[in-house]
Amino acid sequence: MGTIDLNDLRWRTSSFTGGDSGNCVEAAWPGGGAAIRDSKNRDGGTLLLTSTAWDAFRANLG
Repeated sequence: MGTIDLNDLRWRTSSFTGGDSGNCVEAAWPGGGAAIRDSKNRDGGTLLLTSTAWDAFRANLG
């Protein structure tokens, strides 16, 4: 994926949060994959996934 500036990404939350992004994960899609972070702790780290890993992650959600 190369170098990614996380501040430039457009972060989104699930529509199931009801508009309150205080208690869920946020996701963004830089070229070639996905970025995931905790909406309660945005500076706590970001998980970067390849597109293949992102597809597998989504396929295994409850």
